[in-house]
Amino acid sequence: MALTKETTAALVSKFGANEADTGNTKVQIALLTERIKQLTTHSQNFPKDTSCKRALLKVIGARRSLLKYLQRKDLETYRSLIKELGLRK
Repeated sequence: MALTKETTAALVSKFGANEADTGNTKVQIALLTERIKQLTTHSQNFPKDTSCKRALLKVIGARRSLLKYLQRKDLETYRSLIKELGLRK
């Protein structure tokens, strides 16, 4: 189950500089966080779905690497983003 166009557009407009700013690191992290939430609920409902668990681990790894990049480049933006997304760090 992928993200809907409305959800994606809302996240892009919230975290991006404009509506077409999908390459921004903050936008990518927000989109991956929403995808992780969806995969987590799916994995809880269907515990034998191993492909979902693998996809969840891949998405978590991608978000982790983007968070590390953002932490290196702009610490204040990193702190505000994890606070806004509710991530534990």
